[in-house]
Amino acid sequence: MTRPLLITFSGIDGSGKSTSIATLTAWLKSAGLRVRVATFWDNVVVLPRLRENLTRRLFRGETGVGAPERPVQRRDKNLRPWYVTLGRCGFYVLDAIHLRWLVKKMLSSKEVDVVIFDRYFYDQLAILPIEQKAVRIYARLLFKLLPRPDIAYLLDADPEAAFTRKPEYPLEFLKQYRRSYLLVRKLMGGITLIHALPLEETSRKVAEEFNKAGICAPDHTSAISNAHGYSRTG
Repeated sequence: MTRPLLITFSGIDGSGKSTSIATLTAWLKSAGLRVRVATFWDNVVVLPRLRENLTRRLFRGETGVGAPERPVQRRDKNLRPWYVTLGRCGFYVLDAIHLRWLVKKMLSSKEVDVVIFDRYFYDQLAILPIEQKAVRIYARLLFKLLPRPDIAYLLDADPEAAFTRKPEYPLEFLKQYRRSYLLVRKLMGGITLIHALPLEETSRKVAEEFNKAGICAPDHTSAISNAHGYSRTG
């Protein structure tokens, strides 16, 4: 029996990750594949409540997901003073060790065919000032600890459109955040870029790229082809 496939989704807030993951999961399950979805914050991050509370107390930002009728003012990953970056680098080492263990456990399971991550370590790196040489060296060293996904999607998005859908962070930060993701993609390689599209088209493109990747073992191929066919017929 082959190991499960590891698929990851990354991108700025409002890029359509949740919609694309839900659609891909439905396609794969309709083809008889067993899918497990993990979220980076809930399943990987070490001491998430402590980190959230610490950030809220220090920087007094709002929590929750913004909506057009009620925007929120988050003050967490959009802050980049040097001491915050230093603290993040320390926590990210713990996250990487936990992620390595978790992925190894998931990929050894005989009860799942596809593991999908809603965000991966690429998203952590995009929060850092990746344009700095020292940070890039740190990122490369840390990423050597981690398993490479079979497909890593980066969903690009127009920052203004993303801000309209999820007004959590300032627009200028979203523009800079997008640039960081593109730098991470260039730095790490092997990331499939899905250009900014309407949400429905993004989901369809994800399925097409999945089918074109050609990374499936023989016992997965027919099911995934069926899933892709399902995407075309709705």
